[in-house]
Amino acid sequence: MVLAASNDGKSSENDGVVVDFHGNSPDKSKTGGWLAAGLILGIELSERICVMGISMNLVTYLVQILHIPSAKSATIVTNFMGTLNLLGLLGGFLADAKLGRYLTVSIFAAITTLGVTLLTLATTIPSMRPPKCDNYRNQHHQCIEANGNQLALLYAALYTIALGGGGIKSNVSGFGSDQFDDSDPKEEKAMIFFFNRFYFGISVGSLFAVVVLVYIQDNVGRGWGYGISAGTMIIALLVLLSGTTLYRFRKPQGSPLTVIWRVILLAWKKRNQPYPSHPSLLNDYHDAKVPHTQGFKCLDKAAIIDDQAGIGVNKNNPWIVSTVTQVEEVKMVLKLIPIWSTCILFWTVYSQMTTFTVEQATFMNRKVGSLVVPSGSFSTFLFITILLFTSLNEKLVVPLARKITRNAQGLTSLQRVGIGLIFSAVAMVAAAAIERKRREFAVQRNGMISAFWLVPQFFIVGAGEAFVYVGQLEFFIREGPERMKSMSTGLFLSTISMGFFVSSLLVSLVDKVTKKRWLRSNLNKGKLENFYWLLAVLGFVNFLIFLVFAIGHQYKTKHNISLDGSEKELKSKNELAVEKIEEKISIEAVEGP
Repeated sequence: MVLAASNDGKSSENDGVVVDFHGNSPDKSKTGGWLAAGLILGIELSERICVMGISMNLVTYLVQILHIPSAKSATIVTNFMGTLNLLGLLGGFLADAKLGRYLTVSIFAAITTLGVTLLTLATTIPSMRPPKCDNYRNQHHQCIEANGNQLALLYAALYTIALGGGGIKSNVSGFGSDQFDDSDPKEEKAMIFFFNRFYFGISVGSLFAVVVLVYIQDNVGRGWGYGISAGTMIIALLVLLSGTTLYRFRKPQGSPLTVIWRVILLAWKKRNQPYPSHPSLLNDYHDAKVPHTQGFKCLDKAAIIDDQAGIGVNKNNPWIVSTVTQVEEVKMVLKLIPIWSTCILFWTVYSQMTTFTVEQATFMNRKVGSLVVPSGSFSTFLFITILLFTSLNEKLVVPLARKITRNAQGLTSLQRVGIGLIFSAVAMVAAAAIERKRREFAVQRNGMISAFWLVPQFFIVGAGEAFVYVGQLEFFIREGPERMKSMSTGLFLSTISMGFFVSSLLVSLVDKVTKKRWLRSNLNKGKLENFYWLLAVLGFVNFLIFLVFAIGHQYKTKHNISLDGSEKELKSKNELAVEKIEEKISIEAVEGP
């Protein structure tokens, strides 16, 4: 199989040579299509089962079994999820630069399998747990906390899973779409159905994890819950490998990260060079695929033709002089950073749904008849809400917004993000009010309110994610450089990662400043609602900053519609791909971080 990198300078991420397993032009009757795509679907389904089954219930294991304080447990979970999304950049880089999507997905799926197997052992071997603790000692904080040796295997397992999950997350949907030729009308239509079914698979995997696996973990045993996850990954990997000769492979084109740091390096090396009298004197100005702009002018120096670059052969050497196209692409990436920075706090709020909100549920009445609902299973309401609002956005909100805003998208990507940011702040207000009610009832009446009081905060955060996730991904895909779609998607994933890391930082700071008075393992003796109020205030301030950046952002293209008795869209060149992009975006809408 031919996997040699190629840098042909084509502008689209979909450009490049597609080959079969033997490196030849693929026979469409024997490669790709639904059979190949279906085999690939299994990997993402299994990855979702593993990651969601771990993240949504891990905090209860850390607090109740390993006797780790709530604040520290929350930090462990958020660091795990943050690292997983951050490592998506590594997976994308390796696939784009050298390995290709198939090898990357296969290797990282094997790594995930190893990680879940290690986690099964870490939660099954008795010596990996501290002695059991009775209720009296638990209430008086006298339980023996797990030591470093007992945590070593757990940490090794979690970060092995993070490495594998990050590599899968950044490549599997692209590899699935490679099985369809978007220049063939019939296969292009099939590709859209593939995205829908991929989206469905993610939803099924997430719901199965929080309903079935979490129940098994709490009522049968952690080893059984994680063992099932490991088994699904092994089966999915074998299924993926069994279809090797059926796949279509797109040769790696080289990572855009190389272009970015090379432009910055050359601009720094030539920082003392005078600017040319006119931009047309910059390298490859007249053949640039992206118009020259005045912003970030310092980067233009990378395209200055000096004495060394003036030699004919050197003008085509990217290590000596950049082209205007390359410089402008880097500028476009830098213009995404302000929006990137203000999207982080949403995922900080989201991370509370996998940590403190789950911990809240353990101090509430979770009975439904004779059944006790596991704390982690309340996350089901989060995914149901995401599905609900994703459908409402498509069927109701967008058509209505089109008529009001006269915009083909209905709501612009930044308007979607803004709505989601407001939802996140409101969710923390609701969470603070509910936690105060819960704690007062527990302290004053020595009773427990129903855990279904947590549904509002799950509902509001889920609604916010339906707007933010779609809006963010659309923004980074459409506003990033045409050749850097993977890089743009990587930036999006890094906002999720940074959100989890910021949560860890905030928890540590609050724990230190309040001298452990707000965040305690026994929530009845803490003041968790104050932490939620802090996030609500930060959320509203962050929204105002976002508003300033959003108002100042100039979109690459504008999409207007005219209403002349019937709705007609006036589509620009870029808009011809909107439907396909939106289908890709919908893949991620409930995939979650």
